[in-house]
Amino acid sequence: MRIDEILDHRRPVFSFEFFPPKTDDGQRTLEATLQVLKDDHPDYVSVTYGAGGSTRARTVEITKWIKQALGIEAMAHLSCVGEPTERLAQILEDVQAAGIENVLALRGDPPRGQTDWTAHPGGLSYSVELIRLIRERFDFSIGAACFPEVHPEARDRGSDLSYAREKVEAGASFLITQLFFDNELYFDFVDDARAAGIHVPIIPGIMPITNYGQIKTITGMCGATIPDDLERELDGRADDPEAVAELGVAYATLQCSDLLARGAPGVHFYTLNRSPATRAILAALRAAHPWTRAKAPV
Repeated sequence: MRIDEILDHRRPVFSFEFFPPKTDDGQRTLEATLQVLKDDHPDYVSVTYGAGGSTRARTVEITKWIKQALGIEAMAHLSCVGEPTERLAQILEDVQAAGIENVLALRGDPPRGQTDWTAHPGGLSYSVELIRLIRERFDFSIGAACFPEVHPEARDRGSDLSYAREKVEAGASFLITQLFFDNELYFDFVDDARAAGIHVPIIPGIMPITNYGQIKTITGMCGATIPDDLERELDGRADDPEAVAELGVAYATLQCSDLLARGAPGVHFYTLNRSPATRAILAALRAAHPWTRAKAPV
């Protein structure tokens, strides 16, 4: 089923994001994790696309397996990095042939070891160009990324919103946010997006904190911030990994509950290929069903 149709007919929508491992052992571990997550009935699962296309084949393989073997709706990520335009079209043909109906179109990050993003000589430079390519040649439900704290390379919030609107005008039917830890950032972004003429669903992306060093690295790379109060509590537990993970699950559960109670259309979980934290949060949300308190969708 297309994700735009899922968003039209179900609320809230819960989804998980995984990345393809680079080894056969890692793939077997991921497949076992996904088998367990099947019991949680996610609305869809997305599979990332490595920098420089480093996991391209596994992305298609795992996404196809999720869709066909597990019977869970799936979305393949695709980025512009390291591929000429016609090769991107071929990858999309492979995705389509696998019966996958959903694609998240991204510019992508530079390959590991590179700091500057450089387009392939025969390729695309921006995600909006990839969205146009998909819309012109295929019939996928297309998602795109957005940034509550402004993309690190954007000049300001206004230019970032203008680019997000271009993505929607080009064919993106829903947006998924970069991770964030302060819900006011999300709701302020949604208000600004609506004022800028962006009216597609904007799904908050949430990453439960399970490792303090890891989350510091990730936020440093993507430009997301950790609220002072949360960082202070994490600092006080830095030498106790189990306490960090417990705090991370508790905080993410409260964060998701507030988002849903205030009308967010669902939650997209950045799992980092770990299921226990996400499963615990999802179970708590479904037990409490905070979305029933929402006065109106955002």
